Amino acid sequence: MDSCMMMSKIVRGTLALPHSVKKDVRVAFFAEGSDAEDAKAAGADVVGGLEPIDEILKSGKIDFDRCLATPKMMPRVYKISRILNNHGLMPNPKQGSVTKDVMKAVKDAKAGHTKFRMDKTSILHVPLGKMSFPEDALRENVGAFMNALLLAKPAGLKKTSKYAGYVNAFHLCSTVSF
Repeated sequence: MDSCMMMSKIVRGTLALPHSVKKDVRVAFFAEGSDAEDAKAAGADVVGGLEPIDEILKSGKIDFDRCLATPKMMPRVYKISRILNNHGLMPNPKQGSVTKDVMKAVKDAKAGHTKFRMDKTSILHVPLGKMSFPEDALRENVGAFMNALLLAKPAGLKKTSKYAGYVNAFHLCSTVSF
């Protein structure tokens, strides 16, 4: 299968869990001018143009959980793409992290929107809860994820049935990785 066909079948998206897994989400927004002011007003923790990019380039360290940018800033953000990619934070238009709607993007990120993307083995790893969550909260989060997953179904999949073969298995496990 060629790479173009495979890229069209990658499942990715974002979802707002009814019961957020992370309590305090630190958001970085790369923007300049009025967009930077809007991001700061919306509650972004790290806001700026070249200053935070240069700081990350020098130190190699990041202190945020979500990374957003305006389309104008993307050529500059590419300077630190290797660092951001290592942490899965590189802004991407397909996931809504490269946007002109600054206020909405920051508020969504602060609300605990969770990104999901299929890996090379066609598996999605998504944190849906904590061991301390009540069973109802876990059920609601799993339901919200399944709805988002079904909405993210690629158009290129065979149409034998609406969802037949799309989800083959679903595993829940406890881990301390996040």
